[in-house]
Amino acid sequence: MPALTAIDLERFLVWGLVATVAMSAILEGSRRLHWSRMSLPFLFGTAVTDTSRLASLVGFGLYMLGGWVFAFLYAWFFEAIGRAGIWLGAAVGVLHGAWLLVVFLPLLAEIHPRMATARTGLTRTRRLEPPGLAGLNYGTRTPLITMVGQAVYGAILGFGYGLG
Repeated sequence: MPALTAIDLERFLVWGLVATVAMSAILEGSRRLHWSRMSLPFLFGTAVTDTSRLASLVGFGLYMLGGWVFAFLYAWFFEAIGRAGIWLGAAVGVLHGAWLLVVFLPLLAEIHPRMATARTGLTRTRRLEPPGLAGLNYGTRTPLITMVGQAVYGAILGFGYGLG
């Protein structure tokens, strides 16, 4: 297990930002093109505020911070195995995307204060539709778009972290 000091702070911060911006452009761009209705920044924002406009801004900030948290974990993984690269990063991104689709999104309805669950349905305070397995409630293209976004995120991190 690598020491935390082994992680190149500058590379993970810079490439984490680049990877998060690229992934968010793919995911939000697909939403704007009506290929998917899922917006992770909006879902994160509505977890902390019920004001829709503020939720988008707060959620985007949380999303960017989350991108750096995962960039740190990717960097830690690259240090642990002693290598990094585009294809390795993309593979890690695909695994990350699969976890997001199969584990995180179905659980989100259980922990999100404003999201309906499959058991309870919509209520006065829980008005957001749950993403369901693989985010399919937000469109049939959502899983593919999410996997592409995560693979690009990982590929950028693998490339950037492998430069050193």
